[in-house]
Amino acid sequence: MRAPRGVIFDCDGTLVDSEPLAALVFAEALAAEGLDITPEAALAAFRGRRFALCVQMAEAMLGRALPADFEPVLRERTAQAFRERLRVIEGAAALLEGLHLPFCVASNAPRAKTELSLTLTGLRHFVGERIFSAYDVGSWKPDPGLFLHAAGAIGIDPADCLVVEDSEAGVMAGIAAGMRVVALLPEGRPDWLPAGVPALDGLAAVRAHL
Repeated sequence: MRAPRGVIFDCDGTLVDSEPLAALVFAEALAAEGLDITPEAALAAFRGRRFALCVQMAEAMLGRALPADFEPVLRERTAQAFRERLRVIEGAAALLEGLHLPFCVASNAPRAKTELSLTLTGLRHFVGERIFSAYDVGSWKPDPGLFLHAAGAIGIDPADCLVVEDSEAGVMAGIAAGMRVVALLPEGRPDWLPAGVPALDGLAAVRAHL
């Protein structure tokens, strides 16, 4: 198998340790609406999914619609939590600094959230403007459209791209795009991960796949 010529990173849970924090804020917001869900259960249910789908799933659990301002209020609370407590994934800066291939970040999150996360963790200057949001492209993982758009933007054929992900939706999007995929899963290999996708215990292990 030939070496990749470009790399596409997810952001949340891959470069920044945001997923448990976002799940905590989401669980607290849902608890205030009467839905008893733990942060751990929220993380398992909603990780890597399009936010609109997460809201639909939460409303189905709750049995009613959430308030019209639920999303903007939640996003502001999440941003504040990030400003106070967001941390970088260990090894992210070293990996990006030493990467000599074209690379970018492609996330299901709004661009502003990704920019904030990368700025707070000191990674933004490595990435520059090579940030692609599903909201701008109109395609959310597990659909491959976002990754295909990102590959085109950095001038790399999809078959020559390596995707670094942490969620089922992201892994499936990379596979559907015809790209090589590795999954950052320090907690161990989950049942949903396809047999051909390596599970990595840290970002330093990505180097072996370049």
